[in-house]
Amino acid sequence: MTDAADGLAPAGPFPPADRAAVYRAIRERRDVRGQFRPDPIDPATLRRLLQAAHDAPSVGLSQPWNFILLRDPALRARLHAAFQTANAEAAARFPDRAALYSALKLEGILQAPLNLCITCDRSRGGDHVLGRTHDPATDLYSTACAAQNLALAARAEGIGVGWVSIFRQDDLRRILRLPDHVVPVAYLCLGHVTELYRQPELQARGWAKRLPLEDLILEDGWKTPPPA
Repeated sequence: MTDAADGLAPAGPFPPADRAAVYRAIRERRDVRGQFRPDPIDPATLRRLLQAAHDAPSVGLSQPWNFILLRDPALRARLHAAFQTANAEAAARFPDRAALYSALKLEGILQAPLNLCITCDRSRGGDHVLGRTHDPATDLYSTACAAQNLALAARAEGIGVGWVSIFRQDDLRRILRLPDHVVPVAYLCLGHVTELYRQPELQARGWAKRLPLEDLILEDGWKTPPPA
């Protein structure tokens, strides 16, 4: 028998309905850009989403994240302008797909009722963090896990989440007044949605398609196919 004092609890699969709900949230999660409704997110719901993010695994239990809630219209206007500058630079890198790129809506900074920046404090835990001694980037991976937790919880709550990645890091740092040891990892737009794409939007719009899982599974190391 397990001693309750050691903090362990019985393990085992979830009931079928609970298990199905987890997989459904993963399968139906979508990156949202243009389907946001203007009504605000209930504070209790927002708290649950932030708690889900905070419950993410982190290297050495360092919990390097902070959650910057962005509601001020003037501040978000500056962030939107920074996105537009970066997006113009990004568009120039796809000259053969310029028309399709320009037709894609890649952010909801002004439309979503709430923006959120999840940051990584690279000094948290001190100079030596358990598990980070040989891969210093694991704190960044941990913060990405927090963002994914939030996105899955949001899907279960009927809240859309869109990750905006087209920013110059220096612009985000300047506008959000981040100290040198804090890195912006996930800039998210959040809000209620009525409809979602049945498949990833970039697939529905013809930009890319999901790869078959079978083509991505390897056994016992990386094996290159023999030359034809």
